[in-house]
Amino acid sequence: MKFFLDSARVDEIAYGLEMWNLDGVTTNPRHVQAAGKPFLVAIREIAGLFQGTDKPISVEVNPHHSDHRAMVAEAEKLAAISPNFVIKLPATEAGFKAVAVLKEQGIRSNLTLVFSAGQALQAMRMGACFVSPFIGWKEANGEETRGLIEEIVAIRDNYGFATEIIVAAVRNGRQVVDAAVAGADIVTAGFDVYKELFDHPYTHLGLARFAAFWDQTPYE
Repeated sequence: MKFFLDSARVDEIAYGLEMWNLDGVTTNPRHVQAAGKPFLVAIREIAGLFQGTDKPISVEVNPHHSDHRAMVAEAEKLAAISPNFVIKLPATEAGFKAVAVLKEQGIRSNLTLVFSAGQALQAMRMGACFVSPFIGWKEANGEETRGLIEEIVAIRDNYGFATEIIVAAVRNGRQVVDAAVAGADIVTAGFDVYKELFDHPYTHLGLARFAAFWDQTPYE
């Protein structure tokens, strides 16, 4: 499974690349706003961290766009900034259409705000490079999500679509593991989620005990 960081903060991304060997990054308007920089400044700085790699960076078009032609026009400008950029589009009729147009131009897309297997299916049919089902939001409303991921994986595999599945809006380590068990290709999560996922109190307890034994044993 690939790990993407869901962030637009350069310090978090740089840390993740160095310490966790991140496979990519996803951003959205909330993350860019939290970074405290203009949109283009923020995404260009992120692109600089990935220069010379083939790791994808998802950047989102203006969410006010409701016409596929406006989405495509902005996508073309964003894609020209960095070869790492993958264009995030909403799972709407206009977004699906924009995916097909961009595919013909060789521009990769990531269909975001996916909440059903039907939306994911249409994204794959239209040629999305990535599809991002959101699980955190659904679970917050009492909906089961592991079955959703399994359905999307099965649909992709049944028809041989090339789309990679990014499980998004991940809130805890259990959801990361569930996504892996369900067969998702990628999970994208925030910095704190990964910090917790890679840690466990029993590891520290065991290390402290082993250190005590080590200190009581001659080295030579």
